[in-house]
Amino acid sequence: MKITTKQITITAALLAVCIASQFFKNMSVYITGPIINACIVLAALSSGMICGIIISIITPVTSFFITGSPIIAAIPLIMPCIMIGNAILAVLVSLFVKKGASNKNLVIGMVLGSVLKALFMGIVIALAIIPNMIPEKMAPKMAVFQTTFSVTQLITAVIGCVLAYIIWIPLKKIVEE
Repeated sequence: MKITTKQITITAALLAVCIASQFFKNMSVYITGPIINACIVLAALSSGMICGIIISIITPVTSFFITGSPIIAAIPLIMPCIMIGNAILAVLVSLFVKKGASNKNLVIGMVLGSVLKALFMGIVIALAIIPNMIPEKMAPKMAVFQTTFSVTQLITAVIGCVLAYIIWIPLKKIVEE
């Protein structure tokens, strides 16, 4: 598959929005998370699955460099799992939109993508990686970390999908021209 200049431009603009939002992560994950999830979905819708996956892979890296997450510094294996979780959202949205142009398919893809992303991250990160690899000095915060990589992921993915859906309605006409 060849990526066009238009796809690169849209993906770069969405990535810039993601990076700008990451400076607010220390205020609340409920600001940054939905924005990043919305950008992943919008990239998948406007530029294709590959561009959604590209943002899914880059944003955890930029987030780490911007915010310096102590849990990811302590357990680097979490980062590729976040990338995969984000990619699950991009892939499911893309697959359901390909099946039909209806808004119903888009909503189904968004809901399934959000739920499967949260399930993947909840099982792999919160239930498998963190309990087995967390440094002893961080153990008192284990419940917080587990919630962050499970329930919080579901909430931020759903909010991000709602934002993306609202933005996509008028944007779809412009992108498809």
